[in-house]
Amino acid sequence: MSAPSTTTDPPPARTPPPTSSRRAIELDHVSKVFGHSGKALHALDDVTLDVAPGEFVCLVGASGCGKTTLLHLIAGLEEPTAGRIGVHGGPATVMFQESALFPWLTVAGNVDLALRLRQMSSAHRAETVDALLDLVHLGDFADKRPHELSGGMRQRVALARALAQQVEILLMDEPFGALDAMTRDVLHVELQRLWADTGLTVVFVTHNVREAVRLGDRVVLLSSRPGRVVEQFDVDIDRPRRIESHEVADLSVTITERLMTEVKRHGPH
Repeated sequence: MSAPSTTTDPPPARTPPPTSSRRAIELDHVSKVFGHSGKALHALDDVTLDVAPGEFVCLVGASGCGKTTLLHLIAGLEEPTAGRIGVHGGPATVMFQESALFPWLTVAGNVDLALRLRQMSSAHRAETVDALLDLVHLGDFADKRPHELSGGMRQRVALARALAQQVEILLMDEPFGALDAMTRDVLHVELQRLWADTGLTVVFVTHNVREAVRLGDRVVLLSSRPGRVVEQFDVDIDRPRRIESHEVADLSVTITERLMTEVKRHGPH
C-alpha cells in the first residue's frame, strides 16, 4: 500500500473571477439575534456581502464575532432575524473543523453515503467514490476506517464527502484549525488545486490571517460581536502563494493590525 501524497507542488494558477453583476451568494442587511428580551444575544448586525461565482472568500475576526453563524445562515441551517439571503450559485454544504465521519463505515463507505442520499445507482456510486478518493489522493485507503487515518487524511475524506453532494458552494468552518502546520500546509495546496479544478465558490472561516491571505481572493474582516463587515481586502497576489512569502506576510500584518484595532475598540468576547 502506498503512502498518502505529501507533495507540496503548487496548484495550477487561476485567474480570480471577473467583476460581474452575477452573484453566487447575496447577504442584504442581514442580522441574527438568538434569544429574546434581556437574554438576547446579537450575533450579527446589518451584514451586507456579495460573493461572485467561483470566488474564494475568507472570513476573519475575533472569537464570537459571528463567522460560524454567518456560514450557517448561508447554508440554511439558521434563519436570519432580519434581512435577506440569496444563494444563487447552486447547492451549498458545510465542512466543519471536525471531520464528523461515521466510525463504523470505511473511507469509501463515508463518501458513498452522500451518494446514496442522492439516490445514485450502485454502479455509478462505485465509480464516483473511486474518482472522488483519487481526487483527494486517498485512493489506496478506501477500505480503511476513520480511526486508522491521520487528522489530515480524515479531513480529506470529509472534503470528498462534501464534493459527493454535487455542491457548487463549499462553506468551510476552520477545517484545518486542529491540524499541525505541516499537514495544514499540504491541505492548503490540495484545497487550492481542487478549487482551481472544480470552479467551486468557497467561503472559508479562519482565525489564521495568513491562512486567509494565502487562500482567498478576498478577506472579509468582521467586527467583534455583534459581527459587522468593517473592511474587505482584495488579495492581489499571484498564485500559487506560499504562506511564508513576503507578499502574504505584508498583507497579513495589515489585516492583523486592523483586527487588533477592532478587538481593542469593542473588547474580546
